[in-house]
Order: sequence, then structure tokens, then C-alpha cells
Amino acid sequence: MNAPTIWIIIPIAFAILLLFINNQRALSILGGLFAVTLALTAQFVPIEEAMRIGSLSLKIDSTFSILGRSLIIQPSEGSLLALIYGAASLWFFGAEASKTATRIVPIGLMVTALMVASIAVQPFLFAALFIEMAVLLSIPLMASIHSPPGRGVIRFLIYQTLAMPFILLAGWLLVGVEASPGDLSLAAQSASMLGLGFAFLLAIFPLYNWVPMLLEETSPFIVGFLLWILPTITIVFGAGFLDRYSWLRSSPQLVITLRSIGLLMIVTSGLLAAFQRHLGRIMAYGSIAETGFSILALSLDSRLGIPILFLLIPARALGLAVWSLSLTVIKEHVETMRFSASRGILRIAPFAGIGIILATLSTSAFPLLAGFPARLALWEGLARDSISAALWMGIGIVGLMISAFRSLAVISMAEEYTGWEPRESLTQMLMLGLGMIGLFILGLFPQTIQYFLSNLPAMFEHLGR
Repeated sequence: MNAPTIWIIIPIAFAILLLFINNQRALSILGGLFAVTLALTAQFVPIEEAMRIGSLSLKIDSTFSILGRSLIIQPSEGSLLALIYGAASLWFFGAEASKTATRIVPIGLMVTALMVASIAVQPFLFAALFIEMAVLLSIPLMASIHSPPGRGVIRFLIYQTLAMPFILLAGWLLVGVEASPGDLSLAAQSASMLGLGFAFLLAIFPLYNWVPMLLEETSPFIVGFLLWILPTITIVFGAGFLDRYSWLRSSPQLVITLRSIGLLMIVTSGLLAAFQRHLGRIMAYGSIAETGFSILALSLDSRLGIPILFLLIPARALGLAVWSLSLTVIKEHVETMRFSASRGILRIAPFAGIGIILATLSTSAFPLLAGFPARLALWEGLARDSISAALWMGIGIVGLMISAFRSLAVISMAEEYTGWEPRESLTQMLMLGLGMIGLFILGLFPQTIQYFLSNLPAMFEHLGR
């Protein structure tokens, strides 16, 4: 047995079997338990080490070869796999409450496995193909025969697909740079191609206009899953580029570029969120800010930035899971998620209303919530390098916080003498309640996940050392 078979091939095969199950609860439980099993196996079962079970000796190899290419999962990547599949289980367990289990569990499991393959494949150039396969599989998640794709889905497909030729071309040029490291012109061309590719993949300003559109057109729960899995794995994949090429990693222009892009995304998304009058669009800009925080972490000294980058991942996953499920519940009871139609929704869906406020506050680094520890560490590290950059980050955070308080004012605003009529199901209240408790636990006790994060920088040969 080898690691790629366990964490890539078997999940895809199991997801294909799940396509034939139509029961929402069964799908949610099976998908969630399977993802948790993969996460626990990745965390506690060592790779490339022989284990004895009675009279049997078991060893999980790290390499799987096919058609002259290799899928390699290093022993140091076990905690990352645990984090990925553990976070995916949040969406699978919540799928029944969102009534999207028939789509998000089987297809979401395939998308997760393909994104894992993108960081495992060697040569790394083929990662772009796995990412494109995941993007194509995402389309049936957001559209069907009965609900044709809207403008947001079409732009998502176009922008993500446009990234592929740039990354493939950059990979081809980088081979030349390795052969001729002194060729500055070739190095500049490859860096430009690489930057354009990741700009499309990560929805860098101004290429993120499709994100708010998706939240208006499609189930927020499904979009929340995609806004977590795709950018998260893409950033880890991008960090692998920096780790691989010393000339890119040591370039002084790299720090300036990453810091400028990260701050631009945080400030623009924060200010735009502050003036939105649509609950879904506020979540869209919150997810864009999350990507900005991750890029900003990469601009710091790698010994500080890489641990912060990994600390941001669990908070982003839990925050988006609670946020997207809350919006999905609210969407069931209103015609549109605009402020005018969502006024007083707290009386009808109290758990969902509180959920969107806590998730928004967590994204805006509100104390005691999951997003606070990582953002505080990021802010402190940024302030050591540049006070002005820290002030710009603060402006973006203030914008996000304003959007949270505006949302709170709207959902709690009801006619006088309006009674409380909760219409949420028991499953919805249970999942949202557990998610909100998780936001406080990660905020109050961030050391609870340090066991899973402490070894993650070891997956890079140079970064974080």
C-alpha cells in the first residue's frame, strides 16, 4: 500500500460510489466519517515506517508511479493531509443541514482528492492539470440541468482556466532558469508568467469580481467549500514554488510584491464589504480578505510567516463553514439576502443570524474568536517590518468589522412586538451550535490545534527553517 493510493485514489473511488446514494443523511454521515478517518490515518499512521500489527508488518510507501509520473506524499505532509480532510469533514457533516449532500459530498470529496494530488505530483508542472480537473468538477456542484450556470459560474470557469496556460508556461521557463540561473531576462519572464497564473487562481485584485457573483447565484454552502479548498491548496502549492527556487525565494522584489498584493486584497475587500447591502456579498469579500492574509503571511520572514500561514488555515475553514451554512439557512426563509429582505431574520433563524455575525467578526480579528490569534501574530510581525503596512492592514480589518455590525443591525431590526418564531431544524441548530462553539475554542485556546500544525513547516526544505 502507498500513501497516494490511500489519500487520492481511494477517496475518488469512494466518491464515485457515493454518487449512487440519494439519502441526504446517509451521504452526510458516510462522507464525514470517511473524511475524518482519512484525517486520523494521516495524522497517526506514519509513512515510510514499518509497523507491526500482531504477526503482520505494514509499511505505507510515499510514492505511486503511473505513466512515467509520480505522486509523492512525504512523511512530513501527514499533518497537512489531516488538516485538509479534517476541514473537508466540516462541510460533509453539515451537508444534510444545508440540503446539498447529494452534490457536495461525492463531488466535494473528488475535488479534495484532486487538490491533494496537485501538491503531490512530480514533476510539479502537472499540478496545473489536477487543479483544472478540480475546477471542472466544481461546475456540476454549482449548476445543474434545472439551474443553468449564471455569470459568476462562467467567470469562475474562465478565470480559473486562464491560469493554467500561464502556470504551464512558467514551469517550462523555470526549467530554463535552472539550466541558466544567470539569465535575468528568462527569470523575469518566468516570474511574470507565474504571477499571472496565481493571480487568476487566487482571484487577486481586480480579478475577484466573480466571487460576489457566485454568492448571489449559487448555494452559499457549496461556494464556501470552494472558497476554502481551492485557495488554500493553491497557496500551499505556491509556497512550494518559493521553496523550490532559491533565486525566486531570495528576490527582494518578491517580498514587496507579496506584501503589496496582500494589503491590496485586505484593504479593498474590507472597504467594499463595509458598504455592501447583501449578506452573501459580505461573505465573498471576507473570503477574499482571508486570501490576502495568507499572501501577507508569505511576505514575512519565512520562520515567522510559514507557521502563521498554517495557523490561518483552520480558522478560515471553520469560519467559512459556519458562515456559509448560516447563509444557506437564511436563504431558505427570505427571497433574497439583500438587507431589505433580511431585516429581522434573527427572529426566524437565530442560530444562523448569530452564526454569520460570529464568522464575520472572526474574519475581522475580533478577540476571543478563531481568527484572532493568527491575525494578531500576523499584525505584530508586519508591524516589525513596516508600521505603514500594519496601518493599512488595520484599515481593511476595520472595514470587515463595520460590515459585521451593519449586518447585526439589519438582522436584529424587526417591527415592534414581533415575536420569536424559530424555523431552523434540529440538525441546523446542532451543526451551527457546534460550529460557533468551535470558533470560541480556537480563539480562546489556539494551542488545541498546535499539535497538528507544529510539524507542517517541515514539509518545506528551506521555508520556515
